[in-house]
Amino acid sequence: MDGDSSVETANSTARPAPPTHDPEWWRSAVIYQIYPRSFADGNGDGIGDLAGVRERLPYLADLGIDAIWFTPWYDSPLADGGYDVADYRRIHPAFGDLGEAEALIRDALALGIRTIIDVVPNHVSDRHRWFQAALAAGPGSPERERFWFRPGRGPAGDEMPTSWRSNFSGDTWTRTTNPDGTPGEWYLHLFSPQQPDLNWNHPDVRREHEDILRFWFDRGVAGVRIDSAALLVKDPALPEVPEQAGPGEHPNQDRDELHDIYRSWRTVADAYPGTRVLVGEIWLPDIERFAMYLRPDELHTAFNFDFLARPWDARELRASIDETLAAHAPVHAPSTWVLSNHDVTRAVTRYGREDSSFAFVKKRKGTPTDLALGLRRARAAALLTAALPGSLYIYQGDELGLPEVEDLPDEVREDPMHARSGGVDPGRDGCRVPLPWRGTTPPFGFGPDQSTAAPWLPQPADWAALTVQAQQSDPSSMLWLYRQALRIRRAEPALGDGSLTWLDAPDGVLAFARGATFVSVTNLSADPVPLPGHQAILLSSSPLIGGQLPPDSTAWLRTQQPAGGHLTT
Repeated sequence: MDGDSSVETANSTARPAPPTHDPEWWRSAVIYQIYPRSFADGNGDGIGDLAGVRERLPYLADLGIDAIWFTPWYDSPLADGGYDVADYRRIHPAFGDLGEAEALIRDALALGIRTIIDVVPNHVSDRHRWFQAALAAGPGSPERERFWFRPGRGPAGDEMPTSWRSNFSGDTWTRTTNPDGTPGEWYLHLFSPQQPDLNWNHPDVRREHEDILRFWFDRGVAGVRIDSAALLVKDPALPEVPEQAGPGEHPNQDRDELHDIYRSWRTVADAYPGTRVLVGEIWLPDIERFAMYLRPDELHTAFNFDFLARPWDARELRASIDETLAAHAPVHAPSTWVLSNHDVTRAVTRYGREDSSFAFVKKRKGTPTDLALGLRRARAAALLTAALPGSLYIYQGDELGLPEVEDLPDEVREDPMHARSGGVDPGRDGCRVPLPWRGTTPPFGFGPDQSTAAPWLPQPADWAALTVQAQQSDPSSMLWLYRQALRIRRAEPALGDGSLTWLDAPDGVLAFARGATFVSVTNLSADPVPLPGHQAILLSSSPLIGGQLPPDSTAWLRTQQPAGGHLTT
C-alpha cells in the first residue's frame, strides 16, 4: 500500500565466520542437516562420505549456516540408514574414519560452523557386540538384561509377549533360536528386527551412553541430536497400550523416568567449556508434556514437528506458532522450526498436494502433486520459518528446492518402512536421493569429475535445472532465496531468538513484526494482498503483482516506524 517498494539487497559476499565462543549460539542458530550417504561423494564410489563434506564446507559457509547436524555416521549394517548403530566409536568405512571425522569438525569450526552428531539411544544394531553377546549367552544371562528378552505367551511360547505395534508397521517382537535349533525367547524392537531396544533400567546402558557423549565432546562436537528421545524407557511390566493412556502412562512412550536420564546427560554436557547442546527428536501431541523436556536442567531444544505437520493454511499455521511459543515460554527455551528432514516428504512435494499436512500413516504411493504450486509455497514457507523466533533447521537439498523422488524403482528402495508396509508406504528413500551439484546429466557432480560410479540412489534427469551450479547465479532460484534470507537473518538484530508481535491482516494472511522495523507477511489466501506501509522490501519469495503480494508468497519488509499489533510472547 504506502511506502517505497524499492528492494534493499543483502550483502552477496561470503559472510565472515561468526564467533564460536557465544554460549547462547544455539538459541538463534541456523542448522543444516546432512545425510552423509547423499550429500557429496569424495572418493568416487557413488556413496557420500566425510571427504565429500569437507570439500563442500565453503558452500555451506556461503549459504550462511551456524552448525551442521549429521545423521548417524557410525559403523552400521545400514539396515535403517545408519540408525542401527553397531559401534559409536567407529565411523562407517564407506564414510571415512575417525581421523577424517576429527578433521572435519576442526575444518568446519575454522569457518565458524559447529558440528552436531546423532545419537540413537533407544536401540542398537543386532550386530552390536552387546546384542551378539546376549544371543550367545542365552536365557537368564546378565548379557540379556541390557535388552528386552522375554518368553512368549501361550502354551508353546509362540505368541509375542505384547501386541505393541511398530513405528515401522508390523510386529515389535522377534523370536530367537536356541543353539540346539529349538525356538527361544523373543526380543523387543519398536522399529525393525535389526534394531533391538535397549533396557534403560540397566546401569550399563546409562553409563555407556554417558561415555559416548564424552567421547564425542572430547573430539569437539558442539552437541547431539537425540533420536526417538521419548521412547527410551519402558514399563518393566510390559503391559499392553491402554486405549486412553494418561500423562506418563504409555508403556513405551514419554515415561516420566526419561527426565532423570536427560538431567544426567545435561550434567555431562555442562561439564565442557562452551555450550554443548542436547536436541531432542520428540513427537508428542501434548505440547505441555513436550515442553517438560526443555526445562533448564534437561534438553536445550527439541524439534517442533507440529508446525511441519500442519497443512498450508493460515489458521492452522498461526495456531501452531502460537501454541509452540506459549509452550516454550515457561521453560525459557527457544522454539525450533523445520520444514523437512530425512524422514519426511520434502516440502516442495508436500505443499503441492490437496492435503498438504504430514503424517507417516497417510503416506501412499501415487498421491497427485502440483510441483509448481508446491515450489511457490515452499519458497514462502522458507521465509516464514526463517523469520520466526528461535532456531532454524534446513534439510540438505531444501535450499535447492528439490522435490520428493516418487518414482524410484522398488528394487533400489532400502527403507524398511517400504518393505514392512508391503510396498504401500513409499518409505523415506525419496527424500534421501543424492544432491545434484553441477552438470546437465546424472550424477550431476555428486562425485569427483572422473567418477563413473552411479549414486547409491538414482537421480531424476530433470534435476539439471536444480543443481547448485545452475542456481548459484540465478536471482530467481531457491538457492539464491535461501542465501539472501540467511544473510538478512544474520544481519537483523531482531531475528533469531526473541519476541513476535502479530499485526492485523486480512483472512488468510500471516503478518508479524520482529523488533521495531522488521515485518514478515505471508499470503496464504487465493488473492493478491496489499502490503503494509514500508520503507523497503528486504526480500520476497515471489515477484509482486501491481505492488501487491501474490498468493502463496512471503515478503520481508523494512518499516519506518514500530508496527502496531499485539505481543504474543
